Amino acid sequence: MTAPRLGIDLDKICHNARILVERLGKHGISVTGVTKATLGSAEIAVALLEAGVKRLGDSRIENIEAMRLAHVPASMTLIRSPMLSQAKRVVRHADVSCNTEIAVIQKLSFEAQKADRNHGVILMVELGDLREGIMPDDLMQTVRKTLSLPNIVFKGIGTNLACRSGVSPDGDNMAILSELADSIEATLGLTVEIVSGGNSANIEWALSGAKIGRINDLRLGEAILLGCETLHRQPIDGLHTDAITLCAEVIEAKSKPSKPSGRIAQNAFGEAPPVTDRGLVTQAILAVGQQDIDPSGLQAPIGIEVMGASSDHLILETDCFELSVGAEVVFQLNYSALVRAMTSPFVTKVMKSSSTDYYPR
Repeated sequence: MTAPRLGIDLDKICHNARILVERLGKHGISVTGVTKATLGSAEIAVALLEAGVKRLGDSRIENIEAMRLAHVPASMTLIRSPMLSQAKRVVRHADVSCNTEIAVIQKLSFEAQKADRNHGVILMVELGDLREGIMPDDLMQTVRKTLSLPNIVFKGIGTNLACRSGVSPDGDNMAILSELADSIEATLGLTVEIVSGGNSANIEWALSGAKIGRINDLRLGEAILLGCETLHRQPIDGLHTDAITLCAEVIEAKSKPSKPSGRIAQNAFGEAPPVTDRGLVTQAILAVGQQDIDPSGLQAPIGIEVMGASSDHLILETDCFELSVGAEVVFQLNYSALVRAMTSPFVTKVMKSSSTDYYPR
């Protein structure tokens, strides 16, 4: 079979999603299944829907368009603020979008009127992580302006944490979001349908027994695909952490010195790797590199260590057995390695489920 390849077990992904949907559902929280790390894979999207996710979310309108083209039957939310230049496409293909700029919402309104359709808007609130978000003091005014725009339907509010600055979701910032929802309803006499508390980083808080308040939606991608929470990257009990794996092929296997010889300057990526002398080592080179994966995000089998990578070579050392040319090595991935592998045209995506054989994508 072609290498390098991602082995994607749809049954395990469906299992992970179903477990999270059930656990969070007991707390009144629904799940938006995030497909951005899968390039809008229709197969994975269907697995998420079969598991009970309420809607699908993606940060790229191109991925939503791909799922629409594949006739994926779901409500779809663009979870990154739309670009002005893509407003027409967003209105045409996304049911809802997350927004922070009134100028963008005005453009969505204009395009929605032209298309004779309504478009839902979730207003994102800044609660400390300093990525996207309206400042809390400005939210009410933004809601009022949003409500005044034709063909725009105010769906609710949301926030994003633990992405740029690593700010953890907790009782304090989640309470602020709940209070903002209550204030909007009390002031404007409407119902805030969606209060989206965040992403996979929220799972520990949501399942801790804390007061959930108004939070009724989480946008989950990494927790479903990789089976871990994202504050400390610890496995979630009962979930598969190997639903997606990377397989790469050995193209060289030799005994070499561990210490490079010659005058040392920067490597191909402007780095100056540390130099140590550990004598002769058993080294293997695999046909995959930084163009395809994040080498620091690979978890190798026991006895194998990832030493580094150039654009298209991954260097391993093994202390317990020798890898031969043509052998394949299977890695688990973190989110960074997964995203890069999914976007590489040189990495084949191979899906598997109990109802079908492996098939490439």
